[in-house]
Amino acid sequence: MVRVKVKLVGIDQVAMCPVVVITDMDEQSFLPIMVGPAEASAIAMELEGIKPPRPLTHDLMRDLLLRLDAQVDRVVISDLRDETYYGSIILKTVTGKVEIDARPSDAIALALRTESPIFVSDVVANQAMIAGRESANGDTPVGSDDQEAEEFRRFLNDLTPEDFRRHLQ
Repeated sequence: MVRVKVKLVGIDQVAMCPVVVITDMDEQSFLPIMVGPAEASAIAMELEGIKPPRPLTHDLMRDLLLRLDAQVDRVVISDLRDETYYGSIILKTVTGKVEIDARPSDAIALALRTESPIFVSDVVANQAMIAGRESANGDTPVGSDDQEAEEFRRFLNDLTPEDFRRHLQ
């Protein structure tokens, strides 16, 4: 498994859909995942440290787990089938570990709120993560022959949080 972190939340300029971008810990490769507007907002709010006046769904999930003496052990983006990502939340409970099926966007939002690690399975990493690092000589990005990946890299370089806010309003 590959440990990842959330890099940013933005808008895919082609599909005009929210996207969360996760990277490996060294930011050598990335994985864009299209998500719903509510989940994108929940992830973005947590990344920016915005605390709502009342608990949102993922805050409620965190609070329920705490009250029930359960902890999020980790979140895993485990599979990619028919252009849909699958994930799970692994909980530590008094009776042992429990795996809960979850959409990756919900799992990521909860992981951020509980400061839990996020992983991508090796299968998903090999199938979908895009290399973003430069080659050893420093002049050509790995995988630069893939035009779509290169365009997405340029899009990410220019993306700001304001772009995301503007498209959600």
